[in-house]
Amino acid sequence: MEICKIALALCMGIALAASCGFRVFVPLLVVSLAVKWGGVHVSDSLAWIGSDIAIWCLGTATLAELLGYYIPWVDNALDAITGPLALVAGTVIMSGMLPDLPAYMQWGIGIVGGAGAAGAVQASTTALRGTSTATTAGVGNFVVSTGENIMATVGSVLAVVAPIFAVVGLVILIALVAMIVRKIRRRKNTPSTVPTA
Repeated sequence: MEICKIALALCMGIALAASCGFRVFVPLLVVSLAVKWGGVHVSDSLAWIGSDIAIWCLGTATLAELLGYYIPWVDNALDAITGPLALVAGTVIMSGMLPDLPAYMQWGIGIVGGAGAAGAVQASTTALRGTSTATTAGVGNFVVSTGENIMATVGSVLAVVAPIFAVVGLVILIALVAMIVRKIRRRKNTPSTVPTA
């Protein structure tokens, strides 16, 4: 029984950390609300996240982050800023989901699993945004931003409600994004043939 509980906590942590790669503050806000309402138990080092002040601060930061990605060129600047923040948030959120493990294991798994999951998603979305900026001069970035906002929200909520499905869905999504970026870059780098008269 204990192994199943830890496995679910690991799935929840990985899915939430991966969601930090889409948006840093959305998963933190979802965890904050889940802890406040008693649906999620976190380690003592993350217990502050269920406080009213944390909910208000994370809610404000989430709104600013979501809206900031709709401003052309600001979205690329936010990617540069939120890249390292996503790694930190992924580490903190992953370690916090493992309250039944010793602290050294929480932080070890948080650093490897949490930062790794957040970094993988962040790298994929940064590559997709860069490709969108290069091919549409930033005009198409709002589509990428909308998709990221949706995935951060759905991934975070699903991580709390159905952690195993969230992890499977995120793995499939990362693979799809990688295929799309590769296909677009291949098409862009392929020289167009001009028919001769």
